[in-house]
Amino acid sequence: MTGVPASTTGGAGAKPAPAGKLGARAVGQASLWNVANLLTMARLLLVPAFVALMLQNGGYDPVWRAWAWAAFAVAMITDIFDGHLARTYNLVTDFGKIADPIADKAIMGAALLCLSALGDLPWWVTAVILVRELGITLMRFWVIRHGVIAASRGGKLKTLAQGTAVGMYVLALVGWWATFRFWVMAVAVVLTVLTGLDYVRQALVLRRQGLAAERAAAASAQGSPETGR
Repeated sequence: MTGVPASTTGGAGAKPAPAGKLGARAVGQASLWNVANLLTMARLLLVPAFVALMLQNGGYDPVWRAWAWAAFAVAMITDIFDGHLARTYNLVTDFGKIADPIADKAIMGAALLCLSALGDLPWWVTAVILVRELGITLMRFWVIRHGVIAASRGGKLKTLAQGTAVGMYVLALVGWWATFRFWVMAVAVVLTVLTGLDYVRQALVLRRQGLAAERAAAASAQGSPETGR
């Protein structure tokens, strides 16, 4: 048994609908309450829970910090799965397009601000990461009419490095682990800056190409012969 109702498949012996039609139908029928959006909502709800756990008993209790790390880890994992599910099963919605990046920035920003407020992480590190993330998000909107800046391999490595480093700082690590997390964070900061500069370059190139294409289209429209007489 496949678990799919007969009405969906058209009964025994019916030919399956083309994948393109199924995909288009799925996009049109994607509900706000699909599993991808529910994971995004759960990640948003984890932000205040993470902050509460992180700041329990003054913010230095190893047990509460471990629980805070668990909340942070779950949020980062759901970030991977909700996007994958949305793309794979055509569950993309306008809500997801807006809420997903907000949830990503919210959990990372909350963790960085808590760590700096507790004195575990220098404020300049938090400033560099948050300014970069906010700046790139605004830049994507700036050039969106010309095209989309796709996530690069460096950007994905940056996200992995940031998540790993911040997670290690959330835990109350001591000894050589504390030294190791410092170097992981150093790598994350370097990747944050380098990938940020690369995104700026891509945005400028994309905007220049887009403006050139618009000028060429306008010139072509002005120079074309009149069709109606």
